[in-house]
Amino acid sequence: MPRFRPVPLILAALALGACERRPDDVPVVVSTVGPPGVPSLPARPGNPLDLPDAMLTAATAQGLVGFDAAGQVEPGLAERWIIIDGGRSYIFRLREAEWGNGERVTARAVVRGLRRAIANPRNPLAPHLSAIDEVVEMTPLVIEVRLSRPRPDLLPLFARPELAVPGPEGGSGPFRIAERGRSDLLLRPVLDNIDPEDAEAPIDPARLVRLRAERAASAILRFRARESDMVTGGGLDDWPLVLLADVPRPNRRIDPAHGLFGLRVARRQGFLETAAGREAVAMAFDRTAMTRSIAEQWAPSETILPGQLDSAAAPARASWLSFDLDARRTAAQVRVAEWRAANGGQPPRLTIAMPDGPGSKRLAAALIADLASIGVLARRVAADAPADLRLVDRVAPYDSARWYLRNACQPCAASIAARLDRARAATDLTERSRLLAQADAMLARDVAFIPLAHPLRWSLVALRLREWQGNSRAWHPLNHLRAAPN
Repeated sequence: MPRFRPVPLILAALALGACERRPDDVPVVVSTVGPPGVPSLPARPGNPLDLPDAMLTAATAQGLVGFDAAGQVEPGLAERWIIIDGGRSYIFRLREAEWGNGERVTARAVVRGLRRAIANPRNPLAPHLSAIDEVVEMTPLVIEVRLSRPRPDLLPLFARPELAVPGPEGGSGPFRIAERGRSDLLLRPVLDNIDPEDAEAPIDPARLVRLRAERAASAILRFRARESDMVTGGGLDDWPLVLLADVPRPNRRIDPAHGLFGLRVARRQGFLETAAGREAVAMAFDRTAMTRSIAEQWAPSETILPGQLDSAAAPARASWLSFDLDARRTAAQVRVAEWRAANGGQPPRLTIAMPDGPGSKRLAAALIADLASIGVLARRVAADAPADLRLVDRVAPYDSARWYLRNACQPCAASIAARLDRARAATDLTERSRLLAQADAMLARDVAFIPLAHPLRWSLVALRLREWQGNSRAWHPLNHLRAAPN
């Protein structure tokens, strides 16, 4: 006789919550996936930020520019800008704004903050800012960023929270911290161009935001119970939890994120010593079946670059991509057989370093099965363990082919690394684009990196957040979740 198993109270609560909707006249509650606790501002600008702190920084201490809901650059502290001298000079005109203590934002203070952030060696953007020679105050409201080499693609970097300017006693908005709770922060929008007598007037609660940081499982359960309006920052490892919680499909959103998701060849030995062996591994994977088995909207990828970007050519494609999966695997099986014949009949054995979450385990099972189809024995090891292949999962910080190629080339052939270094130092944009195209084609032949998909980034979004948009940066500013009031 089957045993009676009572339904856990939390599931009952979720079932009841699913029948209700959060009202539209209460603060927007946002959970960011990250270390649990109250998000905080870094002690110094430019320090490495996890997502909760990055969200808070971008909401309260904007930079010269920011991102809108679609991931496009929009004005921040700067109301307008021009790029001159072939991408060697960026000139920003600041808008009238105030710091948290009521002082006016000046070019001098912004220049000081940007210089600190750019010079900070712990800033994760530092490798991409090396072309900046100096940041200077031209007038009390005009700043110039001077570069040693042309870089017309730097605006998205200025929009990132790592280059936000905190200012004295709080940044310039678009929000300020109104209350600090035990588990969250209440953020109040900065109201520009209002009568000073109305500055402390009660504000529409729907314009307030409660921001918290928590593990994905807790955030998903809170959303499922209608206690929050958005969960953002989810990745591959956490996605199976969304399915397990049975979050309604209209609330599940997957960003068309651009970046690198694939296997970096960490050790060029054994079967991976030659490009032919590395290529056989790349040919084994059924990328479409692999991604769809995890998330229907997850897009596979077969190239390092997501588009041409600033390269002189379209993304380089491996020659074997013109064949169907069966033909690829047959060719790969021949190479495995040849390797076994030369190595005492032993099959190739590979280790793959990956995280330990449920999403990574599902992906690892698919990778291992695909490799077994060509005769390669593989097993998953811890993400920080020595391994032959290492999973890379990163969203691109800006739209440059060099970022993709440099991160895919770790390690790669010395001749490819040399071309990337020449592209970095190039003072002519045409030459830089040509060198990037050459490096892309060489990387495709070298097979230093095996693309699998675009990075999987998901959010859970309440229907009342009508302004939310998926975008290639997987970044969702708090001031672009709801339409501005009339």
